[in-house]
Amino acid sequence: MSTTVSRTQAELTNARARIVGTRDGFLADAIVVVVRSTSAAWRAVSGVARRVGSVVTPLGWALAVVAILGLTSGYVYGWLEAVVVGWSAVALLAVASGYLAGRNAYRVQLALPSNRVVVGEKAPGEVMVRNPGRRRLASVRVEVPVGHGLAEFASPSLGGGETHSDVFLVPTTRRGIVPIGPVRTVRADPVGVVRREMVWAESLDLFVHPRTIAIPSMSTGFVRDLEGAPTRDLTASDIAFHALREYVPGDERRNIHWKSTAKTGSYMVRQFEETRRSHLLVALSLSSSDYGNDEEFELAVSAAGSLGVRAMLDSRTVSVVASARTPDFAKKIVHTVRRLSIVNRGRLLDDLAGVELAPTALRLPELAQIAAEESTGTSIAFLLCGSTVTATQLRAAASHFPLGVDVVAVVCDEGAVPALRRVSDLSVLTIGYLEDLQKSLAKRMAT
Repeated sequence: MSTTVSRTQAELTNARARIVGTRDGFLADAIVVVVRSTSAAWRAVSGVARRVGSVVTPLGWALAVVAILGLTSGYVYGWLEAVVVGWSAVALLAVASGYLAGRNAYRVQLALPSNRVVVGEKAPGEVMVRNPGRRRLASVRVEVPVGHGLAEFASPSLGGGETHSDVFLVPTTRRGIVPIGPVRTVRADPVGVVRREMVWAESLDLFVHPRTIAIPSMSTGFVRDLEGAPTRDLTASDIAFHALREYVPGDERRNIHWKSTAKTGSYMVRQFEETRRSHLLVALSLSSSDYGNDEEFELAVSAAGSLGVRAMLDSRTVSVVASARTPDFAKKIVHTVRRLSIVNRGRLLDDLAGVELAPTALRLPELAQIAAEESTGTSIAFLLCGSTVTATQLRAAASHFPLGVDVVAVVCDEGAVPALRRVSDLSVLTIGYLEDLQKSLAKRMAT
């Protein structure tokens, strides 16, 4: 059994009810027709206006205004000069509109041979325009946004199946992440009255890595921090044998050396030197207050990358952290650090390519405090900063690490003479160039 539910005219809430309510008859129908026709006309006019607005430039709109004012005032007041100006503007608009004619049946591709380069290296890109159809296509201008710049090319007329390619160079004078694309084809008149764009290929990112230096394996850590190397700490169970000593209550019986026990007449147990797996921590300050200029910061980024890459090549456990930035409208300072990727060498340098100075980033002492709390088992910590960090701040940063952690501050002072000094239990390496890092670490290891 089915039930039919009907609604009265008063209950309807459709467009007709909103216009004429419950009224019926010829007049109500006429009102509805007028409203529907007006709405359809408005939608059509709006669609045309959007299409026209998307291709007409500000100069084109100015010419349209000049044409209307010139023709109106010229014919109303009999000004021949105004009539000439008006018709000239109309003619220019008509000629410019002809440049929009033609199909856009292109296929455009954007390619980068490599999306990772070192600062200063050549980074070519290629744009390929292909005509997939059978009919010849007219020439078109191709634009490729490259960072804050723009690369422009003129693709010639292409026959069916033909391809045209252009190569451009991406500027890599500065470290960073350079967005490239999306590629767009442009049809426009020479004067700039009309312009029609069509976006084709997706955008790509080019990672401009900081320059790094090859640090010998012996320079990434010190003797007691090498993988599996013995330390001065003694233990009852390990691999590296140290000496024999007399048995004391609590020693494990498995460590008793029976031959020595038989010779001396008293229990003798083995004693070992503790070995450890080195854990390297690299902490990079991003606070603009910790650097005298941008060159010092770039040197610090390169030094951090060199240390991290060398540790990865040696298969060491490594953590690379940087200061976190407090948002502009935050109520409190954000006490956290940003951990950079250590999956592989490329991912680490990708992250370093994107780091930037910030006035609200944590300064070196706060960065060291949080890094020491979050990175347990650290055996050696490198703190990288600029020349504006004082000795007091360096000591405060080093004090957050527990005893047994070797803390080395790398002070980047562009053009300075390399130096090594001790501040309490802290080693301070001052480097003026990236090449000084290798020599300074070797000197520190020898002391």
